[in-house]
Amino acid sequence: MSAQTWRVGSQCLLLLALVGSIRSEGVQSCEEVRKLFQGRLVGPVKGLPDSPRAGPDLQVCTAKKPSCCTRKMEERYQVVARQDMQQVLQTSSSTLKFLISRNAAAFQETLETLIRQAENYTSILFCNTYRNMALEAAASTQELFTDVGLYLFGADVNPEEFVNRFFDSLFPLVYNHLINPGVTDSSLEYSECIRTARRDISPFGNIPKRVLGQMGRSLLPSRTFLQALNLGIEVINTTDHLHFSKECGRALLRMQYCPHCQGLALTKPCMGYCLNVMRGCLAHVAELNPHWHVYIRSLEELSDAMHGTYDIEHVLLNFHLLVNDAVMQAHRDGQKLSEQVNKICGRPVRTPTQSPRCSFDGSKEKHGMKISIRNGEETLANRRKEFINSLRLYRTFYGGLADQLCANELDAADGLPCWNGEDIVKSYTQRVVGNGIKAQSGNPEVKVKGTNPVINQIIDKLRHVIQLLQGRSPKPTKWELHMGSGGGTVEQVSGDCDDEDGCGGSGSGEVKRTLKITDLRLISCVSGMPEEMNLSDVKQIHQTDGGSTLDTTGAGCTAATETMALTLMGVVMLFPGLL
Repeated sequence: MSAQTWRVGSQCLLLLALVGSIRSEGVQSCEEVRKLFQGRLVGPVKGLPDSPRAGPDLQVCTAKKPSCCTRKMEERYQVVARQDMQQVLQTSSSTLKFLISRNAAAFQETLETLIRQAENYTSILFCNTYRNMALEAAASTQELFTDVGLYLFGADVNPEEFVNRFFDSLFPLVYNHLINPGVTDSSLEYSECIRTARRDISPFGNIPKRVLGQMGRSLLPSRTFLQALNLGIEVINTTDHLHFSKECGRALLRMQYCPHCQGLALTKPCMGYCLNVMRGCLAHVAELNPHWHVYIRSLEELSDAMHGTYDIEHVLLNFHLLVNDAVMQAHRDGQKLSEQVNKICGRPVRTPTQSPRCSFDGSKEKHGMKISIRNGEETLANRRKEFINSLRLYRTFYGGLADQLCANELDAADGLPCWNGEDIVKSYTQRVVGNGIKAQSGNPEVKVKGTNPVINQIIDKLRHVIQLLQGRSPKPTKWELHMGSGGGTVEQVSGDCDDEDGCGGSGSGEVKRTLKITDLRLISCVSGMPEEMNLSDVKQIHQTDGGSTLDTTGAGCTAATETMALTLMGVVMLFPGLL
């Protein structure tokens, strides 16, 4: 068969199909329409026409030809058309919604794990190295990390306040157990005097300020990142459940179900016709597109900037090292601090007592949390990067939503006869408008009036969170950090890591690291440490800077006379004569 003969034959077949479709006036029975009406659970078939009727009282699906629809059928079809629209919207956004919600939950779970691990390390520090004060330090440590979690997950707590509260509570313990050795039973009034004197005599040097700076620079971006993800889910939920205008509802009915009234139950709309209807119905949703694009870009910029002392993983897992530096600083300046305290608070009345000692309680082992590491690649930063790479694919999601729905769900295949809102045709001949409200002035299928208050509200929320994201993104030069809302300090910090930030290495040998935690044990004191303290037995530590690996355990807590060693985070430190 020649090419010319093949073309003529195919054109004849297409013409026959078109003629057969157009001859809806020849439909003698509405049985197929009745079956589809019932199959879609649109309503009961009782009272439906058995054959086409002339001149039914229809409002939208009007035609010169006899119709298989009644007024009640048309009303029911309009409800189903709206439901269909919401269903295709939810289907089109389901992958995006799952991407954001799954990662929001994963990031929150990871942050909770990091908080517990940082608390564990701090408690092990006291148990291994400063065991005389371990029981008394437990409550302050737990309170600090509880506040860290509350702040990260949106509570109205002030980082400046809870960091200062921790060091205020720490000073009386250090003073009684290290600066003036010999465990004492000083009065509550005397301990309170020491606590309030801490900010005046600065026993810990600049370390509380460093901790406050690092906490602020890392907690605030992570808090904002989580808030932004939750808003992204809210945006999708809002657009998934939009209430469409009356004009849109009529257009959807005309496009999807009016063909049924003419017996053309399997016919699909022309592409241009579908685009006009969907772009009209989603004109307000398309206004989200520029804001959604900036939202994703701002998330990406913030994620990229969260490294070094802006990386919450780095800050939390190194917190115990700064606590140790603070204690050592006070111990070195002990004589001077003792004189200052005596001037402010006087000399305490002391009665010797036995301080509780820490030990692992083997009978109270708990199934451990695990931070699974694949060759050191599953850090929080890497997980954020993978998420952003996936999210970047959806930057123009709302701008192309109408086109996506028509291409994937609704329109007829290219070259086939299609529905133009009135009849079966070869192609749609009306002008096809663009996306957005302004482009709808010439839409022949849907009249778009005014603005949508629900969409306007969600746009305002997007603008607000974009401002937060951009305000929390550290710049290469300077970044102002406003700590809390309760009159906190304003600190000018450099985007680069310096020694003052502590990421260049503290006196405790701070390094960047990833962890594999294989077991948890409950640490308790002989006199009964609160069981809420979850302390980890660190089995393996990957130290990424030096490439070395150390295996450590917490067994050193059991003996009071053994050499005091802190074998955490790949760092070994000796503190002779402290106990």
